Formats: sequence, structure tokens, C-alpha cells
Amino acid sequence: MTTKEKMNPNKTARIAGFLYLAHFVTFFFADNRVHSTAVGSVDFAATAQNIMTSERLFRIGFVNYLLTAVFFLLAAWALYVLLKPVDKDIALLFLLLNLGGVAIWCSILFSEFAALLLLSSAESLKVFQPDQLQAMAILFLNLYQHGFMIANLFLNLWLFPLGYLVFRSGYLPRILGILLIIDGFAMLIWFFQFFFFSGYEVISSISLAVSFIAEGSLCLWLLIKGVNVEAWERRALDSA
Repeated sequence: MTTKEKMNPNKTARIAGFLYLAHFVTFFFADNRVHSTAVGSVDFAATAQNIMTSERLFRIGFVNYLLTAVFFLLAAWALYVLLKPVDKDIALLFLLLNLGGVAIWCSILFSEFAALLLLSSAESLKVFQPDQLQAMAILFLNLYQHGFMIANLFLNLWLFPLGYLVFRSGYLPRILGILLIIDGFAMLIWFFQFFFFSGYEVISSISLAVSFIAEGSLCLWLLIKGVNVEAWERRALDSA
């Protein structure tokens, strides 16, 4: 059986691009449309009121975050299959980094949902005063925000081996690999800005813009152009 019969690299590339796009769309919907609507105030009472009056949106946002994590992990798996002919060990490294980040993210998502549970009308919570429940809900929301950034450390680091493999592949444009490595540095800057320079949010805006360009370019290239099949097959034969 030939390499081409075993696997269609362009099909795999387009699956990876589609999953990456699904990751972007669900995250944007949850973070910028739903989550920002449900939680939009630094005032405890106002934030609690926003959550309770937009409870359905809050729940939809929570589910969308979970879907985002699933799509991101599946996209990493498809990229692993596509890039392992370059270097299987490094491809495994970026897959494990992605898995670690997704696992932490999914675990910390329960902190966000806990905020909604605290503000519910459950009988067991009526032993607390409303202002106490509001304060605890804000605490859980802050825990989620910090946990998300911890998860992003792993999700930032995966860009370096990913970018290296794209650069070395010969069947994807080298510029995409360079952009992904730059993206890795930009997102690390965002990580350190969040924990050490929280007042300089303009830094994170620049980092996120770089990330959008780099990862969006990879996503669109995989969806529209795919890979150089002949170059991929040569790599696959050499690594067999």
C-alpha cells in the first residue's frame, strides 16, 4: 500500500484547518459575545445581577468554552498527524503541551460555573448573606481568569515546536512557521504582562493581534491551500 493510499495529507490539512476555525468561532462567541454580556462589571452586586439576568447566556458561554477546548485539542491531533513526518518526537511534544493546556483549562472552567451555582437560589446556600455569595462568586470568576492564563502558558509554548515543524516541513510555507514562533513569544509576553504588569493591557492587545494574524493565517492556509502533497509524501517516505 502506498503512502498516498494510507493517508490523504490535503484532507488531513483541511480537517485541521476546519477544527482550528471551529475553535476560533466558538471561543469568539463565548468570550466576546456571551461571557462579556453576562459578566461586564467590576462591581460585585452589578456583576451578580448581570449573571443572574443573563443566566442562559452564561450557560451557553460555558458550553461554548468546552466546545472550544475540544476543537482545539482535535485540531492539535490533526496537526500532529500532518507534521509527524518532519519529526515525530517534536510533533508529540506540541501535542502534549496542547493537551496539558486544554486539561488545565477544562478543570478551571468549573470555577466559572461555580460562580453561577453560588448565585442560584439553592436552599443550601441561604445560610450565606447575599453580599457574601456575591463576593465568593467574584472570587471564583477571578480564579477562572488566573487559571485560564496558567493554561495559556502551555498553549503558548506549543507554538514553538509547531512553528519549528511548519518551518522545517517543506510542504507548508516557511513564513507560517516564522509567524507561529513570533506568536509564541507574543503570547508569552501576554502571560507575563498579566501576572506582573496588569495595568499595561495595551501589551496584551498587541500580543493578541499577533496571535490572530499568525494562527489565522495557518488556519486559512490549511483550509484553502492545503499542503504540497509531493513534498509531504517524500517526507513520509523518509521518516518511515
